[in-house]
Amino acid sequence: MSEKLTGSADPTMPIKATQTRTPVYSVALCVIAAAVSGCVATQPVPAGAIDPVVSPAMGQVVFAPAVVDAYVLRPGDSVAVNVFGEEDISLESVLIAADGVVAVPLIGDVQMAGRSSSEVGREIEQRLGARFLRDPRVAVNVLAYGSHLITVEGSVETPGVYQFAPGTRLSGGLALAEGATRVSDLRDVAIFRETAAGMQVGRFDYVAVRAGQMVDPVLQPGDRIVVGTDNLSQFWQDLLRTLPAFGLFTSL
Repeated sequence: MSEKLTGSADPTMPIKATQTRTPVYSVALCVIAAAVSGCVATQPVPAGAIDPVVSPAMGQVVFAPAVVDAYVLRPGDSVAVNVFGEEDISLESVLIAADGVVAVPLIGDVQMAGRSSSEVGREIEQRLGARFLRDPRVAVNVLAYGSHLITVEGSVETPGVYQFAPGTRLSGGLALAEGATRVSDLRDVAIFRETAAGMQVGRFDYVAVRAGQMVDPVLQPGDRIVVGTDNLSQFWQDLLRTLPAFGLFTSL
């Protein structure tokens, strides 16, 4: 701020001091606003086939880059068991229990967790055909992937726990949380995963992922995604919030 003296020509009259904003103040606002925007340099996406990198140094080896063809049922999933032509012994919707077992009419308990739906269907056909039906046809279909939950936290618009479909990648997980915030550090994204060997952590440069230069990992149930915060951008954003009061009492 700078002060400009105004008043009458009469030396006995008091002189008022008024404040005007200098160009320096306006320039500072523009610089801060630009810093807050958190612009991240984007990389061009190549056309044609790409060969994304898997970085062992960033702990990415255990994070499968490819989608598994056959889905393996898990406790918490909801399935339908359709015995064609036999509505009385079909199951419209049933939840796979914590022990992985579902009770099917006539034949009793069937182990479902850890197996594909087609494998389970064949077992039910065999057991029904052995004692109850002639040439039964059975289809087991997944209705809801209740076992597939991930946690997305850090600098995302809507942190929380989300259900996702098998084959969803990191990019899809971030989309479920409505994307990153303006102060996120997309070059610092981590996935925490519980494995037989213990907790594994993979770090990913999401700018490179979007450009097809780094693997976009397939998510697994229980994964936790953490998006880092650009501390510099956070500082400028906090400073910008204080500027109205700051401008009243400080000269630039």
